[in-house]
Amino acid sequence: MIAGPQPFERIDLHAHSHWSDGTLGPEELVALARTRGVQLLALTDHDTMAGCEAAATACAAAGIGFLYGSELTSLWRGREIHVVGLRLDPHSASLAAHLAGVRAQRAERIRAIGLKLDARGLPGADIAAAVLARPGTPTRLHVARELVRRGHATDEDDAFQRWLGKGQPAAVAAAWPGVAASVAAINTAGGAAVLAHPHRYRLSAGALRELCGEFLAAGGLGLEVSLPGMGIGDASRAAALARRYGLAGSCGSDFHVPGIPWRPLGRFAKLPEGIVPITERLGLEPAPGTLRASQAPAAE
Repeated sequence: MIAGPQPFERIDLHAHSHWSDGTLGPEELVALARTRGVQLLALTDHDTMAGCEAAATACAAAGIGFLYGSELTSLWRGREIHVVGLRLDPHSASLAAHLAGVRAQRAERIRAIGLKLDARGLPGADIAAAVLARPGTPTRLHVARELVRRGHATDEDDAFQRWLGKGQPAAVAAAWPGVAASVAAINTAGGAAVLAHPHRYRLSAGALRELCGEFLAAGGLGLEVSLPGMGIGDASRAAALARRYGLAGSCGSDFHVPGIPWRPLGRFAKLPEGIVPITERLGLEPAPGTLRASQAPAAE
């Protein structure tokens, strides 16, 4: 008797390329995923799918399964919340319009940040112009990198603490689409909506439960329960939320930059007991010939 395909061993359903605030191109990201033994990869750049076609082609050549994805910037009760869309239709006009609208909001925010930096004697207009001249989604992280490059901050964290973070001189709030609108955009594109990194939101336990309940009611399907930086308590709370609301479990690295040992690309796909993997909800299984972790080249 021939055994059927084995479950995924290592996947990454949350990763970024230089089309948003990552540093690798899509093809470079896929090459790194191969060295890490990733069997299934989603490219989830912020509010864009521009790199997905190149990543899909590279994954096909490398024997890695691929999901078109994006991380949609959203708002819930005045707080920024991120919703990952997986297995999106790249030809969805409604999703494209939603993403384009958010990118336009992002561009206006970068210009407003530039004006605030100007008022503090920094070359804010030049910084904003540099950020907006690059292809892809403009983010505050790009502003932070420019501040570091020009000697106005020691590193990206310092840039946020001194200039860009909440309450700092160049902070600019944004009126992103609501979580329900982001979920609707994903669902109309045939995708699965996953609530990203729940442990990073500064919400009380009760508010986080309310967020998950509203996310589910809006048509959300999954919750990230395995991410770098999750302590034992964070992971336990995320798993409890997934069980309570019947949300499928997703895992990824939220990868941006290579060489950071605590945030490597690829996560082992084993989830806590009682949680259905998002891959199962999507009806996915490894295809014959897909790279397995045990067959991968040695990791960097």
